[in-house]
Amino acid sequence: MPTYLYECPIHGEFEHQHSIKEELEVCPICEKEASLTPQKVKRLICSGGTFILSGSGWASSGYS
Repeated sequence: MPTYLYECPIHGEFEHQHSIKEELEVCPICEKEASLTPQKVKRLICSGGTFILSGSGWASSGYS
């Protein structure tokens, strides 16, 4: 599952894993704390993760 970066007005930036078809609307940290009203979050644009090929397959032979 991909990890997305979100920002809550109270708790700041946090990462959350979910399906590409889903989108987080309220802060899960706010939901856990019963004293707070759940805040709307916005998804931030960030650079993707790195993709590293390793092992004894075609990656080790220079992709030929």
